[in-house]
Amino acid sequence: MANDKKFVEQITPMEEDFGQWYTDVVKKAELVDYSGVKGCMVIRPYGYAIWENIQHDLDARFKALGHENVYMPMFIPESLLQKEKDHVAGFAPECAWVTIGGQNQLSERLCVRPTSETLFCEHYKNIIQSYRDLPKLYNQWANVVRWEKTTRPFLRTSEFLWQEGHTMHETEEEAREETLRMLKVYEDFYAEALAIPAYVGRKTEKEKFAGAEETYTIEPMMHNGVALQGGTSHYFGTGFCRAFGITFTARDNTQQYPHQTSWGVSTRSIGAIIMTHGDNSGLILPPRVAPIQVVIVPVAQHKPGVLEKAEEIRKKLAQKNVRVKLDASDNSTGWKFSEYEMKGVPVRLEIGPRDIENNSCVLVSRVTREKSFVSLDGIEEAVEKMLQQVHDELYQRALQNRTEKTYDARSYDEFLDIAANKPGYIRAMWCGDAACEDKIKDETGGVKSRCIPFIEDHLSDVCVCCGKPAKHLVIWGRQY
Repeated sequence: MANDKKFVEQITPMEEDFGQWYTDVVKKAELVDYSGVKGCMVIRPYGYAIWENIQHDLDARFKALGHENVYMPMFIPESLLQKEKDHVAGFAPECAWVTIGGQNQLSERLCVRPTSETLFCEHYKNIIQSYRDLPKLYNQWANVVRWEKTTRPFLRTSEFLWQEGHTMHETEEEAREETLRMLKVYEDFYAEALAIPAYVGRKTEKEKFAGAEETYTIEPMMHNGVALQGGTSHYFGTGFCRAFGITFTARDNTQQYPHQTSWGVSTRSIGAIIMTHGDNSGLILPPRVAPIQVVIVPVAQHKPGVLEKAEEIRKKLAQKNVRVKLDASDNSTGWKFSEYEMKGVPVRLEIGPRDIENNSCVLVSRVTREKSFVSLDGIEEAVEKMLQQVHDELYQRALQNRTEKTYDARSYDEFLDIAANKPGYIRAMWCGDAACEDKIKDETGGVKSRCIPFIEDHLSDVCVCCGKPAKHLVIWGRQY
């Protein structure tokens, strides 16, 4: 070995301290670094490459449905933010304000955008006059700022990256269809790109987005049974449009208010990947968003022909649009195995002198660590097959974890016992009263309603908390 690099430092076992395990993985996989601004993160190249792949996948899905990308200003005048009272009240505790420009006191404070509904409304007022101008299907890739008290990389940071769709529609029916269509886009994206299943449903009144009439959510479960809000889609009705005076001339020549939606997914999705799929060796990345899908590790690379054959294989895979890396560095083979396991590369390809003699190589799955000996003649097909297997195994493993950690409660004592002793989701009936939500949260130390699923099983006739007639089945759980 002609180098001084050490093997990957020990990662805290997730069973010992899940929070520290997460921090270790994020740092040691070189996803982020901490910045000089509290609560803000430096997204390093490997972490940003995951976000780029997420962007590419979602962007294609949005554009296939007719959405166009735009960009809005970062700053929101205070008077603009104040136009929708419920909205500003909901975000007030998290707003960051600019009061000085250059060396001069500003005549009006500027909010650093926590979200962009007001900015889009200001713009839509200028460009929507007739039903012929509708629908407006816009999406923005941007950063936002929410001054969080407690922060953790990707999960909650004062500044984060996301996409936010903002659409305007001629009718309520159209807008409601859009709201649910985009929720389905998120559900499919999590399953098909991130290999993560999620419960899908409507937020309660207490948990809905500030200013929305209805909020819908996808709620994936992390390995430790804690929920992570994976994405939300909101139906606003005409509330913002009335506040901003946005009207259009309808087909019958009357003045009408358009119906509005918004929807978003953020870099929090990277946190979901880490905490759903990772293990005590580090990351396990779903192939569709992995920056490196296959790493080629030459064995005894100093011997004649090994690096040349490895490069030949790399070119073959690259021609099939596989994101492949050949590590021909002088680090030891063992170090490379450990390094790329920790970085979550889905498939490792080993090639050495004996393999070359047999016209074969070894493929290793990051999920199962099982080795497959395959012919070089069909290497492209073998790699594609294993990448699909990795995706399927990750999804099934996450689904099994969710199934095993989802419990039914029919009485309040049962609910409290599960909340105290069994990490995961609790399915229980609810009367619809926010007071019961508050009581459950207070008496369990943080269990909250996650969503009202679209398909509601009837577990009981009464609310699990107060005993009054039940209105809905709710999925409850702790959240990041």
